[in-house]
Amino acid sequence: MSIWLLPENIADVLPSEARKIEELRRRLLDRFRAYGYEMVMPPLLEYLESLLSGGGEDLSLRTFKLVDQLSGRTLGLRADMTPQVARIDAHLLNRQGVTRLCYAGNVLHTRPRGLHATREQIQIGAEIYGHAGLEADLEIQQLMLDALRLAGLSRVRLDLCHAGVLASLIDAEPAAAALGEVLYEVLASKDVPRLVELTANFAPVTRDALRALPALYGDVSVLTEARARLPNKPEITRALDDLAFLASQGVGAEVMIDLADLRGYAYHSGVMFSAYIDDVPNAVARGGRYDHVAQVYGRARAATGFSLDLREVARISPVEARSSAILAPWQLNDALCARVAALRDAGEIVIQALPGHEHVLDEFACDRELIERDGVWVVEPRA
Repeated sequence: MSIWLLPENIADVLPSEARKIEELRRRLLDRFRAYGYEMVMPPLLEYLESLLSGGGEDLSLRTFKLVDQLSGRTLGLRADMTPQVARIDAHLLNRQGVTRLCYAGNVLHTRPRGLHATREQIQIGAEIYGHAGLEADLEIQQLMLDALRLAGLSRVRLDLCHAGVLASLIDAEPAAAALGEVLYEVLASKDVPRLVELTANFAPVTRDALRALPALYGDVSVLTEARARLPNKPEITRALDDLAFLASQGVGAEVMIDLADLRGYAYHSGVMFSAYIDDVPNAVARGGRYDHVAQVYGRARAATGFSLDLREVARISPVEARSSAILAPWQLNDALCARVAALRDAGEIVIQALPGHEHVLDEFACDRELIERDGVWVVEPRA
């Protein structure tokens, strides 16, 4: 086997792609900061039990595991940064009020999520802790849509769901509780035949409600149908009321309701949402409420957030990252060196063409050049 081959679904990021990813990363992190989100940098690996807190079997299956040669304990390479940020909020910061945190870093998956998907994603996201009201859900959705707009993605469709609907139905049916994660997967994939099979022996009320969920998809009017077809339970009524409120707020996207869109890790406890754009089959960003993840640290906090894969967003983003630059000659000239340094300090990209390579400028658009005029180095448009 050739030594330059990489593992399946693992790839290098070459200059043109890396430049675009970095441009988008800076745009998004600057926007998060404008909303008041503080950046944190969790480690790439930590003890497995902490890394998987509240994440369910799906997160465990996606996490690479290894043995720490110092402690003998099992470590995990993170597959999702949200539990790590929840740990930081609950255990390290330990603040009493609202805390807004954001992050950007690589995550690794044991298996790709799709046919051509990478197993090494660049996850970027934001989380808000300490407020259980819908105001926090609305803020995080607006921030996500703002981030996608900065990435040049227009005509976003926002799909809303609520984990409380399924949770309420499962709580009412002992047989369903034993199939919790399986039901999540079947509903998320809208595998109706499998759903019919799994619910065959459930109580009629629960069985009919679960089988109705895949069809409860559409505009806000779906909520009226859901109230008629689902059990009249306080938890379900409250969940549908929450969705109705968020759908009515005019967040700048087409809003749809999908009561079976339960994809993602199993830690969600309330409103869930996914962002879709035209001609892209999978969600470009996902998020939701997860109030119980930090309970393992002895301090459950109201929490909601979102994340996206920056590599995937860069792939479909129309943002142009080819930088404008200034071409300068290579000379041992004090005046030239001072001028180049001043331009770089001012934020300009200045490329000094090494001898013999004056015309090899693949990576940057050198639309200007430094030319000496009467002993002064000036920037002029490049012919």
